[in-house]
Amino acid sequence: MRAFSAAADDLFAPRVLQLVDDAEGGVRYWPRFVDAQLARRWFQQLHAHAAWTHLQRPMYQRIVDVPRLLAHYATDALPTELPLAEILQRVQAEAPAPYNRIGMNLYRDGDDSVAMHHDKLHNLQPGQPITLVSLGAPRRMLIRRQARGRLAGRDDTIAVDLAPGSLLRMSHASQLSHEHGIPKSRREQPPRISVVFRARSVD
Repeated sequence: MRAFSAAADDLFAPRVLQLVDDAEGGVRYWPRFVDAQLARRWFQQLHAHAAWTHLQRPMYQRIVDVPRLLAHYATDALPTELPLAEILQRVQAEAPAPYNRIGMNLYRDGDDSVAMHHDKLHNLQPGQPITLVSLGAPRRMLIRRQARGRLAGRDDTIAVDLAPGSLLRMSHASQLSHEHGIPKSRREQPPRISVVFRARSVD
């Protein structure tokens, strides 16, 4: 496993880390996308005022809670009380794309998580990235090759500790070769919000 833990306030960390390579830019990570003060303000506003929902889903012949809170917005109808327009403007300057949807995840503690997965590509515009801004407490994300691309006996998992105020850009192509997830944590884990920008082909 390769681990990356560059902190947002680490002045010696590279400006951008290339985690996965492919023809569409692969997976790139900016540890210091915005400063700590701005990241803190964004987190506080979203945590307090976003329309968080608690969902359930069928699994293994029963209904289970989705282990995080969710919120969704169209980029052409962003609430003025949230800083999403400001965040979108910053994202467009660093990782431009025709984003039209914003999905947010609130991980309340270490029990909240998301299983290893890749984004469903049938409702995303071909060639366009998925870009997320991480706010709140740092949280580890795992990125690994999908099963058909793994070498026997080799652990090529990438672990990146997403810092508050960081940016992660995943290419469309990377969703065909890799999967990603946020595992549960046994450590005390303060809340974290991921703000995810997508260019959906159907709204």
